[in-house]
Amino acid sequence: MKSSILSTLCVLPLLAVAAPAGRIQARNTSSSSSSSSSSSITAEQIETIAPTSNSCDNPPAAGECATAAQAAPNIAKSFDTYGVTSRAEQAAVIGLMAFESDDFKYNKNHFPGVPGQGTRNMQSPAFNAKYAADIPALADKLASVSGNPTGVLDLLLADEEYDFGSGAWFLTTQCEDSVRSQLQSGSEAGWAAYITSCVGTDANDDRKAYWTRAIQALGVAS
Repeated sequence: MKSSILSTLCVLPLLAVAAPAGRIQARNTSSSSSSSSSSSITAEQIETIAPTSNSCDNPPAAGECATAAQAAPNIAKSFDTYGVTSRAEQAAVIGLMAFESDDFKYNKNHFPGVPGQGTRNMQSPAFNAKYAADIPALADKLASVSGNPTGVLDLLLADEEYDFGSGAWFLTTQCEDSVRSQLQSGSEAGWAAYITSCVGTDANDDRKAYWTRAIQALGVAS
């Protein structure tokens, strides 16, 4: 993930439903919350969180930029797939992805350029390998890119559902239940615990700005 897309991207120390063929396999993790529960995400909400996602005119990286209109349905689908119903958790995931991808303009690490690091969650190659292995539809293709981080990333980026699904996957498979419980409160302390204890990076003001816009856009009450 990134400390700043304009400076150095850092590498991450980064539901009970049967997945239909071709969809990411979901896991059952608890997601009850006092916050309102819904997986509906609109392009307007994404633009509030990521203000420059309204357009992909003159993108900084050819072929990587996605608009809010593209991001919204794919993010909503990922919340359905992984059973992320807590609005507080959704806000944290969207805010993180928007920050990491510089308003969805990137899905690969360019600074310093770590091969295989990417998706909208800007995951490390190690996490991308785990993520790809959890997607049944990629099972046959993964064998051909074994040991090739760039090849794994390319498989994930070939489908917008997988590209935008990494944030929800990471939350539900890599974060402890105790961290999720704190995050579901909608509090700043809960968000900071998610960033520091699960994502493994600094809960700085730049990241906080995205989270603040996200909880406002999604109507999260702490």
